[in-house]
Order: sequence, then C-alpha cells, then structure tokens
Amino acid sequence: MTACDPGYSFEAVLAEHRLVPPARSQVKTVQINVGKLCNQACHHCHVGAGPTRTEVMTGNTAERLVEMLAASPQVKRVDLTGGAPELNPGFSYLVESARALGRRVTVRCNLTVLHEPGVDWLPDFYTDNGVELVCSLPCYTQENVDGQRGKGVFDKSIEALRLLNAMGYGRAGSALNLDLVYNPLGASLPPQQADLETSYREELGQRFGIEFNRLLTITNMPIKRFADMLARSGAYGGYMGLLVNHFNPETVAGLMCRDMVSVGWDGSLYDCDFNQMLELPLANGKKRPTIATISTFDELGGGRISTGPHCFGCTAGAGSSCGGALAS
Repeated sequence: MTACDPGYSFEAVLAEHRLVPPARSQVKTVQINVGKLCNQACHHCHVGAGPTRTEVMTGNTAERLVEMLAASPQVKRVDLTGGAPELNPGFSYLVESARALGRRVTVRCNLTVLHEPGVDWLPDFYTDNGVELVCSLPCYTQENVDGQRGKGVFDKSIEALRLLNAMGYGRAGSALNLDLVYNPLGASLPPQQADLETSYREELGQRFGIEFNRLLTITNMPIKRFADMLARSGAYGGYMGLLVNHFNPETVAGLMCRDMVSVGWDGSLYDCDFNQMLELPLANGKKRPTIATISTFDELGGGRISTGPHCFGCTAGAGSSCGGALAS
C-alpha cells in the first residue's frame, strides 16, 4: 500500500465522528517551499530532499510571490521551508521583502546548514531581519540524531545552537525566537509535547548550556522517503494502522491547513506541504492553480481542503502541525 491507498479513508473516519471535511478560512500563513536542495538527506524526510536535488525556486517565481504578498494584507506570516531554504539563491530576497511588507518570517532551519561554506553571514542576517527560527533536533542524544540524520549531525547542531544562543536566539527576555522540532526516530507517535520539552530543557541546558523557546513535536508523515523506508521494512501497513487507530477528533479544528496555503518551488499552490509532495492539488475547482493564475492569496479562502490517508498523520494522538501538537 501507499500513502494514497483508498483503503485508508480519512473522510470516512471524519464522517464516523460526525465531522465535516476541513475547509480553508482566510489565508493567514503562506508557506513557501523554495526547493528540494538540502545539505542533508534525512531518513524521515517527507520532501525527499538532499544534496543532489535540482528543484530550486527561480528569481522570477520569488518576485511574483512578493507581488502577491503585497496584494494580500491578510497574510500575516511567511514560512520558508525546503530542503534547506537558506541554500536557495533568492532566500535573502524573500526574507527581506516579506519583512519590508511587515510580515512575520519563519525559517525552518536544519542547523547544520550554518556550517556550509559561504553562509557565515546567516546568523547576522537572521538577527538583523528578526527571523523566527524553527530548528530540527530530533533528540537530545548524539546516537539518536546521528542515526536519523547522519554521522556528525548532532555535534554540528549543538555548535549551531550555541552560536544562535550567543546571538540572542532563544534567550530569556530576547525577542529572537528559537523553537526546536522533535520527530520520532521510527514508526511511532511523538510523546506528550510538554513532557518532552521539559526533558529537552534539562538535557540541553545541563549538558550544553543551550536555551530555546518551545519544543514542537511533529509526527513522521507516510510520504516520500519515510514511506519508502516503511515499505522496504514491511512496516507501512502497521504504521498506517497506528495512525488510523489513534485518530483524535479534537485535533481536526486546529489543522494548520485551515488558514494556510503552500507554495511549491515552481509556483504551484497546495493546501499544505504534505499535499505538495503528493502533488495533490487544491480542491477548489481550478486545475493546478499557480501564483500565475490568481491575483491574491485571498482568492483561496473558503475553499475545501484536499485530504487523503496521510492526513491521519496530522490527527493521530495529540496531533501534528508545523506549530507542533494540536491537542493536549
């Protein structure tokens, strides 16, 4: 089975709980996936990103996005992801332009990108532009991080966090926000977010003197590289069963797709980054809408959201979103 197998019907489960399929209200967040180029190739990556990927957003697409943001004052946040968004040639342009328009800017940083050649300007750039950082650190132990993300990643991540702390990120009383992201090492659900955050604070603080604002727990999505790994090990069906059996109706009201739209590196539009990787188009009657076929993001408000079996990943247990858990 694949993540799109109709045997796992998300809408059927919604109906069992007398819940209507989610619809988008006003678009308040635009998440921009600038491409699949990354300095890492993590086992759990739903994007399938890596150093050899060539899908990269062009300057013309970035300029069109800025035009649309200027015409869409209801959009309050721009969320940059990838791949490693910092490796895109238009990264600084998107950040500076969005900030000049008064938007909050979040960058999803893998931490090790700060060790790449030619990017020593990044920490100052983050602080100068008041960028909010969401940084991947799937565990507070070297064994688990290196096992998931590659040898040496943990040490590089700790060094990067120390650098960001020195710049003011994550420090008490600082306006520079630094959140960390945990995802399970395998085919399991994340533990309770609040409890795990306490453990992270104790371990990272005592061992390395590291501070941060929040810990966000995110469920591994049965898409791309993680789905392939599950299939090779014969664990795909078991993992989907885990997600379906732990469906939590309390998470549905807080789904991130309700006030967000995802933009692909080529300008295509989707309900979320997961739908983007599955090439699941917006369910608004338009054929493969792109930033070239609409004038403002406000046009996407009120549309029904395309769903599929992977949506169980966002609604299992305490739920999962780009902002962490959805329920206690």
